[in-house]
Amino acid sequence: MITYTVLGALAFVAALLVLRTFKVVKEYERGVKFTLGQFEVVMQPGLRTVIPFIQSWERVDMRVKAVDLPRQESITRDNVTVEVDAVIYYQVRDAKKAILEVEEYSYAVEQLAQTTMRNIVGEVDLDALLAERERISQQIREIIDEATDPWGIEVQSVELKDIILAENMKRVIARQAEAERERRAVTIQAEGELEAAQNMADAASTLNDEEGALHLRTLQTLNSLSSDDSNTVIFAVPAEALRALERIGAPQEQSPTESSPDTPTPSSPNATSG
Repeated sequence: MITYTVLGALAFVAALLVLRTFKVVKEYERGVKFTLGQFEVVMQPGLRTVIPFIQSWERVDMRVKAVDLPRQESITRDNVTVEVDAVIYYQVRDAKKAILEVEEYSYAVEQLAQTTMRNIVGEVDLDALLAERERISQQIREIIDEATDPWGIEVQSVELKDIILAENMKRVIARQAEAERERRAVTIQAEGELEAAQNMADAASTLNDEEGALHLRTLQTLNSLSSDDSNTVIFAVPAEALRALERIGAPQEQSPTESSPDTPTPSSPNATSG
Protein backbone atom coordinates (compact mmCIF):
# COMPACT_ATOMS: atom_id res chain seq x y z
CA MET A 1 0.00 0.00 0.00
CA ILE A 2 2.81 2.34 0.89
CA THR A 3 4.57 1.51 -2.40
CA TYR A 4 1.54 2.58 -4.43
CA THR A 5 1.31 5.81 -2.53
CA VAL A 6 4.95 6.62 -3.15
CA LEU A 7 4.65 5.76 -6.81
CA GLY A 8 1.57 7.93 -7.12
CA ALA A 9 3.36 10.83 -5.48
CA LEU A 10 6.35 10.42 -7.76
CA ALA A 11 4.10 10.30 -10.81
CA PHE A 12 2.35 13.47 -9.70
CA VAL A 13 5.66 15.27 -9.17
CA ALA A 14 6.93 14.07 -12.55
CA ALA A 15 3.79 15.30 -14.29
CA LEU A 16 4.08 18.62 -12.52
CA LEU A 17 7.70 18.98 -13.60
CA VAL A 18 6.77 18.16 -17.18
CA LEU A 19 4.05 20.77 -17.17
CA ARG A 20 6.42 23.37 -15.77
CA THR A 21 9.03 22.47 -18.36
CA PHE A 22 6.98 23.56 -21.35
CA LYS A 23 6.31 27.25 -21.82
CA VAL A 24 4.25 29.02 -24.48
CA VAL A 25 5.63 32.29 -25.79
CA LYS A 26 2.99 34.37 -27.57
CA GLU A 27 3.57 36.11 -30.87
CA TYR A 28 3.87 39.57 -29.33
CA GLU A 29 6.21 38.34 -26.56
CA ARG A 30 9.81 37.30 -26.15
CA GLY A 31 11.30 35.14 -23.41
CA VAL A 32 14.71 35.81 -21.87
CA LYS A 33 16.02 32.45 -20.54
CA PHE A 34 18.68 31.98 -17.86
CA THR A 35 20.58 28.80 -16.97
CA LEU A 36 21.83 28.78 -13.41
CA GLY A 37 21.48 32.56 -13.35
CA GLN A 38 23.41 33.14 -16.59
CA PHE A 39 21.79 34.49 -19.75
CA GLU A 40 21.37 31.81 -22.38
CA VAL A 41 19.02 32.85 -25.16
CA VAL A 42 16.02 34.95 -26.14
CA MET A 43 13.11 32.59 -26.74
CA GLN A 44 11.02 33.28 -29.82
CA PRO A 45 7.22 32.75 -30.03
CA GLY A 46 6.07 29.14 -29.81
CA LEU A 47 6.35 26.17 -27.44
CA ARG A 48 9.61 26.32 -25.50
CA THR A 49 11.22 24.34 -22.71
CA VAL A 50 12.58 25.62 -19.44
CA ILE A 51 14.07 23.04 -17.08
CA PRO A 52 12.70 23.59 -13.60
CA PHE A 53 15.14 24.52 -10.80
CA ILE A 54 17.94 24.86 -13.34
CA GLN A 55 16.59 27.37 -15.81
CA SER A 56 14.35 30.42 -15.43
CA TRP A 57 12.93 32.99 -17.81
CA GLU A 58 11.43 36.46 -18.00
CA ARG A 59 8.51 37.35 -20.24
CA VAL A 60 8.84 40.61 -22.22
CA ASP A 61 5.93 42.27 -23.99
CA MET A 62 7.07 43.71 -27.34
CA ARG A 63 3.94 45.75 -28.07
CA VAL A 64 3.76 49.54 -27.96
CA LYS A 65 2.89 50.74 -24.48
CA ALA A 66 1.03 53.93 -23.64
CA VAL A 67 1.92 55.34 -20.25
CA ASP A 68 -0.15 58.17 -18.81
CA LEU A 69 2.29 60.30 -16.87
CA PRO A 70 1.02 61.78 -13.61
CA ARG A 71 0.35 65.52 -13.66
CA GLN A 72 3.59 67.39 -13.03
CA GLU A 73 3.77 70.82 -11.40
CA SER A 74 6.55 72.92 -12.91
CA ILE A 75 7.72 76.52 -13.04
CA THR A 76 8.44 78.04 -16.44
CA ARG A 77 11.41 80.27 -17.20
CA ASP A 78 9.29 83.40 -16.64
CA ASN A 79 8.26 82.13 -13.16
CA VAL A 80 4.74 80.93 -13.95
CA THR A 81 3.50 77.83 -12.16
CA VAL A 82 1.83 75.31 -14.47
CA GLU A 83 0.66 71.71 -14.27
CA VAL A 84 1.47 69.56 -17.29
CA ASP A 85 -0.27 66.29 -18.14
CA ALA A 86 1.32 64.05 -20.79
CA VAL A 87 1.34 60.54 -22.26
CA ILE A 88 4.35 58.63 -23.60
CA TYR A 89 4.40 55.83 -26.19
CA TYR A 90 7.37 53.44 -26.18
CA GLN A 91 8.24 49.93 -27.37
CA VAL A 92 10.82 47.34 -26.37
CA ARG A 93 13.14 46.62 -29.29
CA ASP A 94 15.70 44.41 -27.55
CA ALA A 95 14.29 42.05 -24.93
CA LYS A 96 17.75 41.07 -23.68
CA LYS A 97 18.78 44.67 -22.90
CA ALA A 98 15.41 45.47 -21.35
CA ILE A 99 15.94 42.71 -18.77
CA LEU A 100 19.71 42.85 -18.26
CA GLU A 101 20.42 46.60 -18.44
CA VAL A 102 17.67 48.06 -16.23
CA GLU A 103 15.48 46.92 -13.37
CA GLU A 104 11.77 47.23 -14.15
CA TYR A 105 12.18 49.10 -17.42
CA SER A 106 8.56 50.34 -17.45
CA TYR A 107 9.00 52.10 -14.09
CA ALA A 108 12.36 53.50 -15.18
CA VAL A 109 10.93 54.93 -18.41
CA GLU A 110 8.06 56.57 -16.53
CA GLN A 111 10.35 58.23 -13.98
CA LEU A 112 12.73 59.43 -16.68
CA ALA A 113 9.84 60.93 -18.66
CA GLN A 114 8.53 62.84 -15.62
CA THR A 115 11.95 64.29 -14.83
CA THR A 116 12.65 65.27 -18.42
CA MET A 117 9.25 66.92 -18.82
CA ARG A 118 9.77 69.07 -15.72
CA ASN A 119 13.24 70.10 -16.91
CA ILE A 120 12.08 71.08 -20.40
CA VAL A 121 9.09 73.03 -19.10
CA GLY A 122 11.41 74.98 -16.80
CA GLU A 123 13.55 76.05 -19.77
CA VAL A 124 10.79 77.71 -21.84
CA ASP A 125 8.49 80.68 -21.37
CA LEU A 126 4.76 80.31 -20.86
CA ASP A 127 3.97 81.70 -24.32
CA ALA A 128 6.29 79.18 -25.96
CA LEU A 129 4.82 76.35 -23.87
CA LEU A 130 1.29 77.20 -24.99
CA ALA A 131 2.09 77.94 -28.64
CA GLU A 132 4.80 75.34 -29.40
CA ARG A 133 3.51 72.12 -27.88
CA GLU A 134 4.62 70.00 -30.80
CA ARG A 135 8.20 71.27 -30.70
CA ILE A 136 8.46 70.80 -26.94
CA SER A 137 6.98 67.29 -27.17
CA GLN A 138 9.52 66.39 -29.84
CA GLN A 139 12.34 67.73 -27.69
CA ILE A 140 11.18 65.65 -24.71
CA ARG A 141 10.91 62.55 -26.90
CA GLU A 142 14.44 62.93 -28.25
CA ILE A 143 15.93 63.26 -24.78
CA ILE A 144 14.06 60.22 -23.40
CA ASP A 145 14.79 58.13 -26.48
CA GLU A 146 18.51 58.86 -26.23
CA ALA A 147 18.55 57.91 -22.54
CA THR A 148 16.57 54.67 -23.04
CA ASP A 149 18.46 53.50 -26.12
CA PRO A 150 20.99 51.48 -24.02
CA TRP A 151 17.99 49.72 -22.44
CA GLY A 152 16.77 48.46 -25.81
CA ILE A 153 13.70 50.71 -25.67
CA GLU A 154 12.47 53.06 -28.40
CA VAL A 155 10.35 56.06 -27.45
CA GLN A 156 7.99 56.70 -30.35
CA SER A 157 6.02 59.72 -29.18
CA VAL A 158 5.39 62.09 -26.29
CA GLU A 159 2.17 64.12 -26.27
CA LEU A 160 1.34 67.00 -23.93
CA LYS A 161 -2.33 66.43 -23.22
CA ASP A 162 -3.13 69.40 -21.03
CA ILE A 163 -1.49 72.49 -19.55
CA ILE A 164 -3.33 73.80 -16.50
CA LEU A 165 -2.85 77.39 -15.30
CA ALA A 166 -3.97 79.14 -12.15
CA GLU A 167 -7.23 81.11 -12.39
CA ASN A 168 -5.55 84.49 -11.93
CA MET A 169 -3.11 83.68 -14.74
CA LYS A 170 -6.01 82.71 -17.00
CA ARG A 171 -7.60 86.12 -16.40
CA VAL A 172 -4.31 87.88 -17.14
CA ILE A 173 -3.93 85.99 -20.41
CA ALA A 174 -7.54 86.82 -21.35
CA ARG A 175 -6.92 90.53 -20.75
CA GLN A 176 -3.72 90.36 -22.74
CA ALA A 177 -5.51 88.71 -25.68
CA GLU A 178 -8.28 91.32 -25.53
CA ALA A 179 -5.76 94.18 -25.54
CA GLU A 180 -3.91 92.63 -28.45
CA ARG A 181 -7.11 92.34 -30.49
CA GLU A 182 -8.02 95.96 -29.73
CA ARG A 183 -4.55 97.06 -30.84
CA ARG A 184 -4.95 95.18 -34.11
CA ALA A 185 -8.39 96.69 -34.67
CA VAL A 186 -7.12 100.25 -34.11
CA THR A 187 -4.13 99.64 -36.36
CA ILE A 188 -6.27 98.25 -39.17
CA GLN A 189 -8.73 101.14 -38.86
CA ALA A 190 -5.91 103.69 -38.98
CA GLU A 191 -4.39 102.02 -42.03
CA GLY A 192 -7.79 102.07 -43.73
CA GLU A 193 -8.28 105.76 -43.00
CA LEU A 194 -4.81 106.55 -44.29
CA GLU A 195 -5.45 104.63 -47.51
CA ALA A 196 -8.86 106.30 -47.95
CA ALA A 197 -7.35 109.76 -47.41
CA GLN A 198 -4.65 109.06 -49.96
CA ASN A 199 -7.21 107.89 -52.50
CA MET A 200 -9.36 110.97 -51.90
CA ALA A 201 -6.34 113.21 -52.34
CA ASP A 202 -5.49 111.51 -55.63
CA ALA A 203 -9.10 111.85 -56.81
CA ALA A 204 -9.22 115.53 -55.87
CA SER A 205 -5.97 116.17 -57.71
CA THR A 206 -7.31 114.42 -60.82
CA LEU A 207 -10.60 116.38 -60.75
CA ASN A 208 -8.70 119.63 -60.34
CA ASP A 209 -6.33 118.95 -63.23
CA GLU A 210 -8.94 117.82 -65.78
CA GLU A 211 -11.22 120.56 -67.13
CA GLY A 212 -14.90 119.81 -66.62
CA ALA A 213 -14.21 116.73 -64.48
CA LEU A 214 -15.67 118.33 -61.37
CA HIS A 215 -18.92 119.22 -63.21
CA LEU A 216 -19.25 115.67 -64.49
CA ARG A 217 -18.70 114.34 -61.00
CA THR A 218 -21.41 116.68 -59.69
CA LEU A 219 -23.86 115.47 -62.32
CA GLN A 220 -23.08 111.84 -61.48
CA THR A 221 -23.76 112.55 -57.82
CA LEU A 222 -27.10 114.20 -58.65
CA ASN A 223 -28.03 111.25 -60.84
CA SER A 224 -27.36 108.79 -58.04
CA LEU A 225 -29.40 110.88 -55.61
CA SER A 226 -32.36 111.22 -57.99
CA SER A 227 -32.76 107.43 -58.27
CA ASP A 228 -34.68 107.42 -54.99
CA ASP A 229 -37.88 109.49 -54.81
CA SER A 230 -37.58 109.85 -51.06
CA ASN A 231 -34.41 111.93 -51.36
CA THR A 232 -34.59 115.72 -51.33
CA VAL A 233 -31.71 117.64 -52.90
CA ILE A 234 -30.95 121.07 -51.40
CA PHE A 235 -28.50 123.46 -53.07
CA ALA A 236 -26.79 126.07 -50.95
CA VAL A 237 -26.69 129.27 -53.10
CA PRO A 238 -24.87 132.39 -51.82
CA ALA A 239 -27.06 135.41 -50.98
CA GLU A 240 -25.12 137.63 -53.40
CA ALA A 241 -26.14 135.40 -56.30
CA LEU A 242 -29.81 135.64 -55.29
CA ARG A 243 -29.65 139.45 -55.14
CA ALA A 244 -28.06 139.54 -58.60
CA LEU A 245 -30.91 137.45 -59.99
CA GLU A 246 -33.44 139.79 -58.36
CA ARG A 247 -31.87 142.83 -59.97
CA ILE A 248 -31.92 141.15 -63.37
CA GLY A 249 -35.65 140.30 -63.15
CA ALA A 250 -36.85 143.64 -61.61
CA PRO A 251 -38.06 146.62 -63.97
CA GLN A 252 -35.65 149.51 -64.35
CA GLU A 253 -36.65 152.76 -62.58
CA GLN A 254 -37.08 156.03 -64.71
CA SER A 255 -34.47 158.72 -64.54
CA PRO A 256 -35.61 161.93 -62.67
CA THR A 257 -34.49 164.17 -65.64
CA GLU A 258 -36.86 162.46 -68.06
CA SER A 259 -40.44 163.89 -68.19
CA SER A 260 -43.50 161.98 -68.98
CA PRO A 261 -45.47 163.09 -72.10
CA ASP A 262 -48.70 163.25 -70.09
CA THR A 263 -47.31 165.81 -67.67
CA PRO A 264 -48.42 169.39 -68.49
CA THR A 265 -45.76 171.97 -69.25
CA PRO A 266 -45.86 175.00 -66.98
CA SER A 267 -46.44 178.37 -68.74
CA SER A 268 -43.66 180.85 -68.99
CA PRO A 269 -44.01 183.93 -66.84
CA ASN A 270 -43.16 186.19 -69.84
CA ALA A 271 -46.03 184.91 -71.95
CA THR A 272 -48.90 187.33 -72.42
CA SER A 273 -52.45 186.25 -72.48
CA GLY A 274 -54.50 186.91 -75.66
